[in-house]
Amino acid sequence: MITMSVLVIVSLLVHQTRGLNIEGQHLLVIKSKLVDEFNNLGDWNPTDSTPCGWRGVMCNNTTDYNYDPVVWSLDLSSMNLSGWLSPSIGGLVHLTSLDLSSNELTRNIPKEIGNCSSLEVLTLNNNRFEANIPKELGKLSCLRILNIFNNRFSGPFPEEIGNLASLSQLVAYSNNISGSLPRSLGNLKRLISFRAGQNLISGSLPSEIGGCESLEYLGLAQNKLSGELPKEIGMLKNLTDVILWDNELSGVVPKELGNCTKLVTLALYDNKLVGAIPKELGDLVSLMKLYIYRNELNGTIPREIGNLSLVKEIDFSENSLTGQIPIEFSRIPGLELLHLFENQLTGVIPVELTCLRNLTMLDLSINFLTGTIPLGFQYLQNLTMLQLFGNSLSGSIPQSLGVYSKLWVVDLSDNYLTGRIPRYLCRNCNLTFLNLGSNKLTGKIPAEVTDCETLVQLRLVGNSFTGSFPSDLCKLENLYAVELDQNKFTGPIPSEISNCSALQRLHLSYNYFTGELPREVGNLSYLVTFNVSSNFLTGRIPPEIFNCKMLQRLDLSRNNFVGALPMEIGTLSQLELLKLSDNEFSGNMPVQLGSLYRLTELQMGGNSFSGNIPTELGTLSSLQIALNLSYNNLSGGIPPELGNLVLLIELLLNNNHLTGEIPKSFQNPSSLLGCNFSYNNLTGPIPSLQLFQNMDVSSFFGNNGLCGKPLRDCNQATSSLPSLPGTNKRSTCLGKIVAIVAAAIGGVSLVLIVVILYFMRRPIEIAAPLQDKPLPSTVSDIYFPPKERFTFRDLVEVTENFDERFVIGRGACGTVYRAVLPGLTIAVKKLASNREGNNNPLDHGGDLVTRVRNYFRKNPLLSGILDAQLNLEDERIVSHMTTVLKIALMCTSLSPYDRPTMRQVVLMLFESNRCEEHFDSSLSHDTDNEDES
Repeated sequence: MITMSVLVIVSLLVHQTRGLNIEGQHLLVIKSKLVDEFNNLGDWNPTDSTPCGWRGVMCNNTTDYNYDPVVWSLDLSSMNLSGWLSPSIGGLVHLTSLDLSSNELTRNIPKEIGNCSSLEVLTLNNNRFEANIPKELGKLSCLRILNIFNNRFSGPFPEEIGNLASLSQLVAYSNNISGSLPRSLGNLKRLISFRAGQNLISGSLPSEIGGCESLEYLGLAQNKLSGELPKEIGMLKNLTDVILWDNELSGVVPKELGNCTKLVTLALYDNKLVGAIPKELGDLVSLMKLYIYRNELNGTIPREIGNLSLVKEIDFSENSLTGQIPIEFSRIPGLELLHLFENQLTGVIPVELTCLRNLTMLDLSINFLTGTIPLGFQYLQNLTMLQLFGNSLSGSIPQSLGVYSKLWVVDLSDNYLTGRIPRYLCRNCNLTFLNLGSNKLTGKIPAEVTDCETLVQLRLVGNSFTGSFPSDLCKLENLYAVELDQNKFTGPIPSEISNCSALQRLHLSYNYFTGELPREVGNLSYLVTFNVSSNFLTGRIPPEIFNCKMLQRLDLSRNNFVGALPMEIGTLSQLELLKLSDNEFSGNMPVQLGSLYRLTELQMGGNSFSGNIPTELGTLSSLQIALNLSYNNLSGGIPPELGNLVLLIELLLNNNHLTGEIPKSFQNPSSLLGCNFSYNNLTGPIPSLQLFQNMDVSSFFGNNGLCGKPLRDCNQATSSLPSLPGTNKRSTCLGKIVAIVAAAIGGVSLVLIVVILYFMRRPIEIAAPLQDKPLPSTVSDIYFPPKERFTFRDLVEVTENFDERFVIGRGACGTVYRAVLPGLTIAVKKLASNREGNNNPLDHGGDLVTRVRNYFRKNPLLSGILDAQLNLEDERIVSHMTTVLKIALMCTSLSPYDRPTMRQVVLMLFESNRCEEHFDSSLSHDTDNEDES
């Protein structure tokens, strides 16, 4: 029965196509493997005698053939065909052109394609062909064009591809072709364009490529090519484009490239090239685009680059180039783009660059450039991007910058620029990005800038700008980022802030803003980050702020906010960072905090929160950086649920009124690097977890009921703290303490002490303002607000009356003790002394910094400060110690703006012996500023 059915079907097919020639029958088989959803091949009628009238089929009607006309072109491109190409394609032996491009054909190219011996053009691009490129393609000796790009071909190019002696165009980019390039490529003498970028081709570029004498376009970007560029590339005298970016090429840029004098584009960026830029590149007289950025090049920029009279774009950025910027760049009249950023260039910006009248984009950022910004830049009419950030430029910004050009991006941040913001930066209504941060600029923001309608980002962080919040900014419909941190802005945040409807980022930290936070902040529906930390804001948090449902980072820390934290805080479901530390918040912590499931950091230390720790905090599974509840009035037990925070790095619960035992559930957070339970009312044994065994003992201080490692054994009776010594003993102890100061700031330890003073003067968060970085693990248990005070009694207790066990070193003029207190801040800053009698006794809360400052104001000599064991007759010692103390006072200035940078500190220390007079004026300036702050 089955056999009879097959015979019937075959009989019908033969009858149906009885009049169609053989090539038409091959085409019908090809059609049978295609899915023609839109019936584009509906006119392929099997009753026709020839296929010559069918759509996409063209025949040769000459009399060169004995009988019927033959199919010489098949064009089925862009017909929404799927399915696959039948091996019957090999039956079209007279075919000269096959175009199946821009369909959705799959599977492989049938090897029978090699039978199409007359084929000249094969276009299969923009399909889903896969598997290897068949080696049978090598039989197509007449093939001139092979386009197979945007497919899924894999495996290597077959060696047989070198047999295509007529091939002029090989385009195979955007596939998964792998393996090495065949050396037989060198046989393709007529090859003009070879493009195989965006593949997985590995190995080196074969030296045989030099045999492709007609080659004009070499494109192999975004592969995995390695090894050196062969010098034989210099044999390709017809090359116009070398596109080899984003590979793993190593070695030097071959000087032989200078022989390719027809080269228009040279793109070697994103590789691992080393050595110097060859001066022979200056011979490429036709070059218009030169890109060698993001490599490992060194040496100086050759002056011969100035010979490239036709070049429009030069990018040498992100290398290790040294030396000065050659003035010969000025000899390239058509230069539009010059990028030299992120190198090691020195010297000044050549004034000659201002002669480049066509210059559009200039980026010299992240180098070691000095001097001033050439005034001539303000006259370049085509300049749209000026980026000079991350150098050591000084002087003022050219005040007419923007008058003649449509500036789009201006970034001059991280320099030493002084003076005011130029008024005309936005005169031509094109400015979108302005970054002048981390300079020494002063004055107010010009109205012409705050009225700039095209402005999108305004970053003025870390200057000395004054005045009130520029309300006119809120009229700018495109403005989405305002960063005014670390300036001297004063007054309230105006209610007009509500008009900044597009604002996504508002950073106002470290200023002098006062008053209450305006309710109108709640109208900023697109706000993502809001930082007003370290100001003088007061009052309650306006409930309207919880309308900002897109908030991800909210920092209100170090202000004077009061009242309870509204339960609406739990509605900010996108919140990832919440900082409320160092305010005057009170009341219970709302349980709604547990709804902030995206939260990675929660800082609530240094307030007056009371009641229990909400168990709901244990559901914050994303909490990773820190959970800080220290320095509050929290009571009750530590919720075991906090042990569910398996990603948490730091947990700070110190300085509260917590009771009960430390839960054993803390064995769950495997990433926990530090905890601080000190100064609570905790009792019972410390859980025998590896985490706690490795923690510093100071993390458990102030809990008289705690026992177990690293504290006392639980079987031992609780020992009382040592009593305070008498008057006579106190004098001896105080002498030891003063000796600590002398030893600590003497000799090799000088740099270390200043580093500690610099970083520990304020809480950890202040040490790295603006970045919102996580607390480093090395200081996991030292978060303390500046209002905390430590007394002489504390020093006595933690050193057990200065027992010899706490000695860590002895020097020529003192003994150094290790005093582990709840914060490193007081290691040097708050040492006990009775030098001033009862007027300001340090053992009753005074501090050494204040005493020394006051002493400096009243006394010209330092005999009352320095250790009596020092040889005060030795001017060298006195001068040296005086200088170091002055540096220490500068580093502990109450205002962060008056503290020197670490680079300045190190220089001052090295110069302390021979330049001691230099610090006198700095000290007086510092003490004056203390009064103002």
